[in-house]
Parts: sequence; structure tokens; C-alpha cells
Amino acid sequence: MIEGDVKKESRPLRRIRSFVLRTGRMTKGQELAYERYWPEAGLQVADGMIDPEAVFGRSAPLVFEIGFGMGQSLLEMAQRESEKNFIGVEVHRPGVGRLLMGMGEAGLGNVRVYCDDAVEVLQQCIPDGSLNRVQIYFPDPWHKKKHHKRRLVQPEFVAQLRQKLAPGGILHLATDWENYAEHMLEVMEAAPGYRNLCGDSGSGGFAPRPEWRPLTKFEQRGQRLGHGVWDLLYEAV
Repeated sequence: MIEGDVKKESRPLRRIRSFVLRTGRMTKGQELAYERYWPEAGLQVADGMIDPEAVFGRSAPLVFEIGFGMGQSLLEMAQRESEKNFIGVEVHRPGVGRLLMGMGEAGLGNVRVYCDDAVEVLQQCIPDGSLNRVQIYFPDPWHKKKHHKRRLVQPEFVAQLRQKLAPGGILHLATDWENYAEHMLEVMEAAPGYRNLCGDSGSGGFAPRPEWRPLTKFEQRGQRLGHGVWDLLYEAV
């Protein structure tokens, strides 16, 4: 074996990421919100494992949202469920800036945010058994078959989530892409440690939209056009 082959074989495998980091400019308002509120509400992977009670200054049920986009639905939930604590994870800075702006405008103190890869956040920062609800709403469907390996909801990942969920905690998935919905259902039905809350409802395993998930403008438009949305609710057992 030649030296070049040895180096090639010894190179560590890169993890397939479920997102593409888009370059987008923050508005002036988002930049100002970032500067003002990040020191209070921002969390970083480099700081390691968190103590949720210390982070929020109180003990409360903890909701963890992956990929909150521009943060509107997360803000609505945090306002409506003020008795809960929320941690949002988003890789795109404009979305984080918009969430921080909304938090400041609403005076919300029950939201914290990571601008990082959710897989790394879970591995390095979230204690096992600490989450009461995990939300993954409308993740990138990677609709081309050759890209399906990039989908976030995969057996290894939901096993990792199960470690972080408290017994009785809920994993809530939602997508507007039917093929991804079927993929999610297949992955979750095979995943140990979960129970489908609508498995015996005659709905094919899918759930009606629960009241805690806001109906977005995007979803309302899709409904008018006849597009479907599929929710899945699984309890950690």
C-alpha cells in the first residue's frame, strides 16, 4: 500500500449534515437585537453541558426546538406557554437575530437560543432525560432520492433524542412533504423507546395538529392550495 493510500484511509469520516449554511445578511434591527440580547439569551456549544435550572433561573418543563427558521412560531409558543422554558436551535444568524428581536419586543424571559448544529448541541450541551418536548417542524425534506441520506430524521438521530427526552416526553415532527412524512413514520415505528400516540387511531399513525403548534401563514396558504401537512407525536417510554 502506498503512503497516499494510508493517509486516505486514516482520514476520519465526515458526518453528513442535514442543512446547508446559507449566507444571508442580517437587517440592522436583527444586528442590534443580537448585540443587545445575545449576552442574556444566547448559549454556545463551547460552554458545554448546561444546567437548565441555572440557565433559566427556575425549574420548569423544557421544550427544545430544532430549526426554528425566523422564530415566529417559537415566540408564539413561548408567550402562550409561559410556564415552560424553551431552547431553540438554528444555524442561520438572521433567524436567530429575528428571534432575539421578537423576544426583546415581547419581554420574554423563557427562551434561550443556540446558533449551532443541533446534533452537536444535543451531544455536548443537553443533559440526558432533561427534555419534556422536542419539536422538529418542516425540516428540509431533501426531496431528491440521492439526497435522502441528508434528512435529519434518521434512526441514529432519533435514538440520540430518546436519550435526551424524559420518560413521558414528546417528540413532535411535522412536514408538508408526503414522502418525508412516510420516511419519518417508518423511522419512528422502528425506533425503540417510543410509542406512537396516534398508532391506534385509524389515521395511519399520523396525528391532527396539536394545539401547541401554531398554524403558520405558509401552512395556511398550503391548505388553501390543497397541500397536506403531516404531524407525528411519539411519547418516550
